[in-house]
Amino acid sequence: MGKLAFLFPGQASQYPGMGKDLAEKFGVSRAVFEEADQALGMAISRICFEGTEDELKLTENTQPAILTVSVAALRALQEKGISPDYVAGHSLGEYSANVAAGALE
Repeated sequence: MGKLAFLFPGQASQYPGMGKDLAEKFGVSRAVFEEADQALGMAISRICFEGTEDELKLTENTQPAILTVSVAALRALQEKGISPDYVAGHSLGEYSANVAAGALE
């Protein structure tokens, strides 16, 4: 099999409802949202799952939302035994790429 790369998105890739399916289907993804809610002291999960487009456009919401969804997706893939050989991120996505590479937790 060939090499696998994960490319993580930056700001402006957000949309209402993002990550909801992940949290509903994967306990490991749900745990990422719970950890983010607690660490941020705000319900970023609610903003991702039920927030309006205008609410998600606010940078103070957009950036933690995209990072949280990206890590939630990463954890779901890892739980299924899928890990990348290479990682990259666009802008904010560089943080998610660093998590995927093991450089950040």
